[in-house]
Amino acid sequence: MATGAWYYKGVSFISARGITDGTGDGNYSPDAKLTRGEFIVLLMRAYGIEPDLSAKDNFTDAGNTWYTNYLAAAKRLGITNGVGDNMFAPEQSITRQEMFTLLYNALNVLGRLPGGVSGKTLADFSDASEISPWAKDAMAFLIETGIVTGSEGKLNPVDTTTRAQMGTVFLNLFTK
Repeated sequence: MATGAWYYKGVSFISARGITDGTGDGNYSPDAKLTRGEFIVLLMRAYGIEPDLSAKDNFTDAGNTWYTNYLAAAKRLGITNGVGDNMFAPEQSITRQEMFTLLYNALNVLGRLPGGVSGKTLADFSDASEISPWAKDAMAFLIETGIVTGSEGKLNPVDTTTRAQMGTVFLNLFTK
């Protein structure tokens, strides 16, 4: 990973805190798409939320994998309700609006919603109309507090989140 890369500080930050070890063989894969299951695990590690010991009350598609018990804890705590029909879609790539909604929900559950005023609102972004109704409140809050800044006047809410973007979001949150 190049020290001059835009994501270097974010990736270094989450790596140093043990939030992620990367993708194996000393690689981080910054441009790789992040799945919903991966994000839940990283989010919960970032905030010290332990996985449930038993995954008996879980999403029907949680399976029996490395993220299963994290999904059970996220469901129990109210961090996520899934995508409908008691499904989470853990192997599906996570969109930016999904990431920000899960992040907002986790911070709300933990009583750790950030303060601050950025002076920006949803109206400042040309693609705000693309945000799904269920994600608007979370995205508006994170924009207004300066956690989400967008890029070139856009939020790209339906774009897939990369591992690099996720690292930068955590850096912004923890250093705000």
